[in-house]
Amino acid sequence: MANHIITLVKKDLLLEIRQQYSLYGVLLYIASTTFVVYLIMGQPENEVWNALFWVVQLFVCVNGVAKSFLQEQKGRMLYFYTIAGARDFILSKLIFNVLLMLVMTILGLAIFLLLLGNPLEQFFTFFGVACLGGFGLSLIFTFLSAIAAKAQQQASLVAVMGFPLIIPQLLLLVKIAKIAFAPIVQTGLTQMILLLVAFDILVILLAVILFPFLWKD
Repeated sequence: MANHIITLVKKDLLLEIRQQYSLYGVLLYIASTTFVVYLIMGQPENEVWNALFWVVQLFVCVNGVAKSFLQEQKGRMLYFYTIAGARDFILSKLIFNVLLMLVMTILGLAIFLLLLGNPLEQFFTFFGVACLGGFGLSLIFTFLSAIAAKAQQQASLVAVMGFPLIIPQLLLLVKIAKIAFAPIVQTGLTQMILLLVAFDILVILLAVILFPFLWKD
């Protein structure tokens, strides 16, 4: 099982390296969006900075991660069906998209700090929350992409299904990230992080349990 997962992750990694236009396109989106905000607002206030960061992260995840299943052709899926199991395949997609989103999160945070200034009082706290948020966003949109891949209106279905699922997580991420803008550590941080981790674990379990039923179709 581990060998299948590692091989499938390497496959996705090689495809991403060969098709560098998709990675560069997402990076261009981050840089251009942040630069436009800089031209309009300069260095915004803390709450605006925080909200803009998570909005950009959301659209980066939609453009970079949600396409993971949408770009797989039917013939290629049939080939994967013969060489790997359903759980191997979905876990490899989750792992690859988590790694991809973590890279995007780090680069996005670096561009934000460069253009919009650094209002963070606790940088490492915000960095950890940003990585954890990118982790959760990638899990949700990978799972939704797997479901939407069986439908005809794939991209629109991801957006429709993702909206009610992603809003609670975004609100929780924004609330947790506000702590990094205060000079002292506030109470309740551990409970909110554990709630976010529990939500991510639930998404992984749902993907592992439900994807085999889609895999047979």
